[in-house]
Amino acid sequence: MISRRLLRIKVVHVIYAHFRNSGNSIQHAEKELAFSIEKAYDLYHFLLYLMVEVADYAQEKIETAKQKHRPTEEELNPNTKFIDNVVLNQLRNNEVLLKYVEQKKLTWVNNPEIIRNLYAKFQESPDYKEFMSSEDNSYDAQRRVLVKLFNKEVMHCLELYETLEEQSIYWNDDIEFVISMIAKTIKKFQEEDPTDKDLMPLYRDEEDREYAFLLLRKTLLNSKEIDELITAQIQNWDLERIIFMDKLLLRLAITEVLEMPTIPIKVTINEYLEVAKLYSSQKSNVFINGVLDKLVLKLKGEEKINKQGRGLIGDL
Repeated sequence: MISRRLLRIKVVHVIYAHFRNSGNSIQHAEKELAFSIEKAYDLYHFLLYLMVEVADYAQEKIETAKQKHRPTEEELNPNTKFIDNVVLNQLRNNEVLLKYVEQKKLTWVNNPEIIRNLYAKFQESPDYKEFMSSEDNSYDAQRRVLVKLFNKEVMHCLELYETLEEQSIYWNDDIEFVISMIAKTIKKFQEEDPTDKDLMPLYRDEEDREYAFLLLRKTLLNSKEIDELITAQIQNWDLERIIFMDKLLLRLAITEVLEMPTIPIKVTINEYLEVAKLYSSQKSNVFINGVLDKLVLKLKGEEKINKQGRGLIGDL
């Protein structure tokens, strides 16, 4: 479930904190990484269940309107396409989701304003309006509108971001990644799915789990040697003058090149350039790319890079 990019970002955060708090042990850093990754999985379930809460709120509004002293014709005969959405009901009754939310005590009960605001945003959105007025009530249409609402309305709800950031510092950078995984989850739903249908696992496979902790451990253990490699490639630069985040990203990228034989070098470089766009300066991409290009050529010449299998893809 957790993408490699999000795993890289999690490792970046933990290593940043480790070097800023030099008294912490590697074991402490590993525990912090495990907790951070688990919190992303909590968010995945929390936001999935949010859509159920919004639908339940919509249902309550409809029932309340019917009880008015003089309800309008529209209130007496409301459009219930949204609350009757089959995919939503599958989420509402999904035993895996319900069990996880209950065990982790994930609840929106203290944030009713988020549910109200999201439903209002849904009602004003072109995708919602199109779905509600369309005669197409196929399962695919019901699934598609939920994906659009997550990608466009939930993704860009500022109040939601503020609320989640207040609840967990680990969720600051997770929301967009988690919503992309939710979209993939919903797209895989089928009308005949049972109530105990599995959701996405925490890790795609054991290799992903091992990847994150190996990257963390090797970067911390070999930071001195890696810094020496970086220094050798930087002309007229003192390593201490390099932006701290740039230095950190270089350490991680070099560790991945040397220690992850199945990851292509181009993938590693491109991924850390993307992470640099999020966390470093505007000039960081050019600097990091230049250093990595030089260093990779040097390490190849010294036959210190050992790629195999998928890691050979795109290699020159």
